Formats: sequence, C-alpha cells, structure tokens
Amino acid sequence: MIKFFRKIRQQLLSENKFSKYLIYAFGEIVLVVIGILIALSINNWNEKRKDKAREQLILKQLHREYKSNLAQLDEKILMRNEALVASNLLLNQIDNPQSINIDDFYKSIWIIIRDPTFDPIVNDIIGSEKLRLIQNQELVELLSNWSSEVFQVQELELQYQKFRSEILVPCVTRLGVVRNVNDALWKDGYTPTEALDKKYNYKFNINPTKKELDLQKILTDIELEGIVSMVITFNQMTNIQSQTLRERITKLLAIIENEIENK
Repeated sequence: MIKFFRKIRQQLLSENKFSKYLIYAFGEIVLVVIGILIALSINNWNEKRKDKAREQLILKQLHREYKSNLAQLDEKILMRNEALVASNLLLNQIDNPQSINIDDFYKSIWIIIRDPTFDPIVNDIIGSEKLRLIQNQELVELLSNWSSEVFQVQELELQYQKFRSEILVPCVTRLGVVRNVNDALWKDGYTPTEALDKKYNYKFNINPTKKELDLQKILTDIELEGIVSMVITFNQMTNIQSQTLRERITKLLAIIENEIENK
C-alpha cells in the first residue's frame, strides 16, 4: 500500500502537477491521521473491554467475601444475643434465688464467658490499582470506609476481651463453679454456635465437683451481679454497632449484585 501511494506521488511530481500533488499529500495525511485515530479507538475499546472483564472478576470476588462476612457477623450477633438472654436469666436468678435452676445457671455462666469476635476477610482492593477498575463510586466509597467501620466493632470486642479475661473469668473461678459449668455444658451434648460444622453434637463426661458449693451464697455475690449487668451493656453496645455494620454489608452486596453482569 505504501509503495502504491509513493508511486502516485512520484507520477504527479514528474508531470509537474504540483497543486494536485499538494492536495493528494494532504489527503494522504488525513488518511494516516484517520488510521491512527481508528487504531487508538480500537486499542481504547480493547483496554476498556479488558478493564470491564477485570472489574467483573473483582466484583464477583467481593460478592463472595462479603457474603461470608455477613454470615460471620450474623453468627456473632446471635452469640451476643444469647449472652443477653443468659445474662437476664442470671439476674433473674440472683433476684429470685429460691427459684434457681442449677443447669440453667451453669449454662448461662458459660454463655457469658464466650468471646464472640468478628474477623472479616481482608481483601487487597483498597489502596491498590484494582480500586480504579470499579466504576460505581458509591461502592468505592463504601469499600474505602469499610476498615474504619469494622474497627469500631472490633474496638468494643477488644474491651470485652479485656473485661472477660481480667474480671469475668477470675470471678467465676473464685466462686468455684468452673468444673460444674463445664460439666453442665457437655453432659447432654453441645454444638457451639460458632462451630464450623454444626451437624456434630459433642458430648463429654466431666462430672460435677465433689466439693460443697452453696449456690444460694454464690447468688448473693455482689461482684457477680455487677459483672452480669456489665455483660449486658458490653454485648448490647457491640450489637448496636454490629447492626450498623450489617446494614453496610447488605448495601454493599446490593450494589455489587446490581453491577455484576450475567448474574
């Protein structure tokens, strides 16, 4: 093709048709520019197509991760709700020691000792080149704020961990009920709320302590009463933040599902 155009240019020059040569040369330049623009357009189209494909892969990855995060968060909310029920049961038994149910007392102690912590999947989207591939700016903003919002929940969880290890567990140990708590937990079979596989029911034979325990006296322990009320406050506050975080996840998932093609 280049040889063909060169031959025409040479023929026009040899025939002293300079004006026609200029017109032809200008036309040739226009054709070259158009060709370059077409090539750039095709290249840009290809790059956009590749970016769109990469974006779809990222969106599908995010969808899987936040579905998993939602399931885990719901599990932790459930565990805290169980702790709230157990705490109210304990306070009722403290207020009405004559109607104590021994098994319920011990099982409730175990439930408030548990330590539900939210540990979401950490992706490499934020702060990377992958983030620029996401076109939905509302989604980008939600993803950018995710870490700080998770931290607000985890901060409360860390406070409860400290309270649990430094105050709650030592109190329960001092009261001398630890063996009985574990016996009540396992003797009829137990499936942890946080178990990875909930189809199994675990049963162990521990047997209660042979030492004398005065539950009526234990129920009058003022430290235990205060601790149980603090368990309610900690779990209620953390669940309030967790519900807000849950709303963020459901909003993220809704946007992601709307952006995913060929669902």
